[in-house]
Amino acid sequence: MPKFKYKAVAGNGEIVQGEMEAPEQSAVITRLQTSGHLPLSAEQLDASHATSPLQRFNLFKKNKITTKDIRILTSELATLLKAGLPLDHALLTLENLSQSLPVKTMVHDIHTRVQGGSSLSAAMEAQNSVFNPLYLNMVRAGEAGGALDILFARLAEYLDRSAELRSTIMSALIYPLILFFIAILSVFALLFFVVPQFVPLFEDAGQTLPLPTQIVFGTAEILQSYWWSLLGLLAFLVWFMDRQLRDPVKRLYWDTRMLKLPLFGELIVKMEVARFARTLGTLLMNGVPMLASARIVRDVLMNQVISREMDTVSASLEQGRGLARPLAESGQFPQLAVELIQVGEETGQLEEMLMKVADIYDEESRTTVKRLLTLLEPVLIIGLGTLIALIIISILVAILSLNELVI
Repeated sequence: MPKFKYKAVAGNGEIVQGEMEAPEQSAVITRLQTSGHLPLSAEQLDASHATSPLQRFNLFKKNKITTKDIRILTSELATLLKAGLPLDHALLTLENLSQSLPVKTMVHDIHTRVQGGSSLSAAMEAQNSVFNPLYLNMVRAGEAGGALDILFARLAEYLDRSAELRSTIMSALIYPLILFFIAILSVFALLFFVVPQFVPLFEDAGQTLPLPTQIVFGTAEILQSYWWSLLGLLAFLVWFMDRQLRDPVKRLYWDTRMLKLPLFGELIVKMEVARFARTLGTLLMNGVPMLASARIVRDVLMNQVISREMDTVSASLEQGRGLARPLAESGQFPQLAVELIQVGEETGQLEEMLMKVADIYDEESRTTVKRLLTLLEPVLIIGLGTLIALIIISILVAILSLNELVI
């Protein structure tokens, strides 16, 4: 039976932590609630989470607050506020609950500032850009509306959905990446170790080698003599692309090229539309004004071509033209998304329709990733097999030509 590590708040406000065996996560939560506790988290333990000596002595402590830390913090704060705890008590509970020193230090600072009369959004804004503009504006809207519990519940849902999509795509890419690196290493091993073993044999024969064999032997010789230059070239390419992407003009050029790639461009558009719709919908649902929301969304989008269209959208909103029309005129947003947003504007249900658009294009993104992998995996396998076959055939052709000379 699987084991779960749980955190909960007891009836007297104390933090309860421990491990429990249960058939599933919901059973752990039910048991905790039956015992009069407020569940905060319940995570399944596996071999990788077992308490090893390294983990026990915290030899690998994190020195930086990650997006996962913020996601967990938001979820736990939402749970505590929903349970009716005052903000001050909830922050103190989170400070005692956190096992990460950077997170504990940050929450302590936020708690101290709130106790000193600062607003929660101002206290979070003072944390060296740990919280992005989207997060801070939603907190400000929640404070203005007096509904921080609802705000943090929606914010936690937003962060969870974004992380889920990112995790799904990254997990799907693991196998092709492993396959690609195995292909590179296999060809490298053949050219660096195997092919050079045949060179003396043909040199002693003193005969002109077939062109394919000359190409393979020449490549192997260059690789053995100048392998270090390949590392330098790789480092240069990484540096060059980093410089290109830091330059706004060059970044716009590369992002434009990416949108024109078959399948990959389609995937980028769908992911950006999902990110746009979910972010804007979440902001509007929490009371952030439309114009301010559009400006925040501009900074959330990754592709600069689509991001810059938000300037046109903001200008259109200032003129009272609505949202759907400038999106349609941009030519970057799919027709379905534009039509659904237009329906939302006409029926007064824009927030709900934006979340619907986000769900649709989240699923479309997953489907496109699966389609890409379906095409990519056989291409990698066939490409690797073909390359290795060409290397072997070039050597065999040379051997057969020597045999003919002997005969």
